[in-house]
Amino acid sequence: MSTPFPQVEKEDVLVEELLDLESHDLVVFNDDVNTFDHVINVLIRVCKHTREQAEQCTIIIHYKGKCAVKKGSQEELKPMCEAILDEGIQATIV
Repeated sequence: MSTPFPQVEKEDVLVEELLDLESHDLVVFNDDVNTFDHVINVLIRVCKHTREQAEQCTIIIHYKGKCAVKKGSQEELKPMCEAILDEGIQATIV
């Protein structure tokens, strides 16, 4: 007698794929070089943050040393990360 494999629903696979697409964070790090205004303006331009979001992220970066400023897929976050790095701000995708 063979053991049947558990039935995998199509919706389960789609949910797992969706979760995988958004499982990465774009993290920005604190430094002693960039001003609050510069970081805020870059987050507004690159990540499409509102001014309030960008200010809050910048305060967290300053006091905690880093902040996950955007969540998404690797493909979505890579050009954002590169644009932030081009502005002289340290960032990575995790």
